[in-house]
Amino acid sequence: MSGTVASTARVKGTSLWADARGRLIANKAATASLIFLVLMTIVSIIGPMVSPHPYDRVYTDYVRLQPSLSAYPHAEQIGPGVERVAARIRARAETVEMRGETVRVTLVSPQRAIDERNLAFFDRSDLFHAARVVERHEEGRRLVIEAPIEWKYFLFGTDGNGRDLLTRTLIAGRVSLSIGLLATFVALVIGVSYGAISGFIGGRTDAIMMRIVDVLYSLPFIFFVILLVVFFGRNFVLMFLAVGAIEWLDMARIVRGQTLSLKRQEFVQAAEALGVGSKGILARHIVPNTLGPVVVYMTLLVPKVILLESFLSFLGLGVQEPMTSWGVLINDGARNIQGATWMLLWPAVFLTSTLFALNFLGDGLRDALDPKDR
Repeated sequence: MSGTVASTARVKGTSLWADARGRLIANKAATASLIFLVLMTIVSIIGPMVSPHPYDRVYTDYVRLQPSLSAYPHAEQIGPGVERVAARIRARAETVEMRGETVRVTLVSPQRAIDERNLAFFDRSDLFHAARVVERHEEGRRLVIEAPIEWKYFLFGTDGNGRDLLTRTLIAGRVSLSIGLLATFVALVIGVSYGAISGFIGGRTDAIMMRIVDVLYSLPFIFFVILLVVFFGRNFVLMFLAVGAIEWLDMARIVRGQTLSLKRQEFVQAAEALGVGSKGILARHIVPNTLGPVVVYMTLLVPKVILLESFLSFLGLGVQEPMTSWGVLINDGARNIQGATWMLLWPAVFLTSTLFALNFLGDGLRDALDPKDR
């Protein structure tokens, strides 16, 4: 038709990061891993706050308890629990009768009257609330009492000290993830700065800076960690800040290699021709263009640091009681694997699933940020 004006649609370009985000979302394994890590972080932060069991609370009547979806105490635990309390009162449990949520006990002391103040031992037990006297016979030598049962849930069981394993696994996840992120952040800051400066300046300065890295590579790591424990004590925050200060060596080499190729690019030469200083070129052109490999390496460094923390805690050089981490829990579970396999199972499942998710996310980021794969 005459007079028709052809309209042209404006094509909107996409940035590097927008394109990488789209490719990452299309990767189902990486997206699922990212969602899993976010949920794991939220659960590790909020879980210990809403748990009815403090991570350091010891239940002496529930040592090495098996995981169960039903509330404790079970029926077979009521009788032995009453007998333990009766022994503290210096009496004998003649009859034990369950009445719904309450246990009815007949206490007998053949020699002297039972001191009713000692009934507080029922409340101090992990199985019962405060008891009350229902009947008195034989001048107080025979008492009929009722004590409400104190129901508790231990979905992951308890450890060798009677502490709730679910709460301790979640608090351990908080510690392990924070250590991994803290050490990775330190390695990121030092490694990116050091590698970018070394690669951009080049020449003799670059050679000297890289020889320093080679010398640090030659230091035995475990010996260095032992020295850190001697100087800083068992403060895991200071120690893993120092661990991050060692893990930056690989980051520095990666960033240096990227910087050596970037500083010869036309946009860097154009910035130099326009009079932009070295600090401006590093901050606005070099470092932003190295973030692709850096982000990928970060996702691989976090599980490396978590495994390192687990190894050090397994050796007794990491976090100490009552605080815990996945490495500490796995160490305890390995010692009790014969009779309490759940003590090893749960922290191992949390650790391995987190490490798998981090590695899948790293693979997805590598594919999304790789310009050769477009």
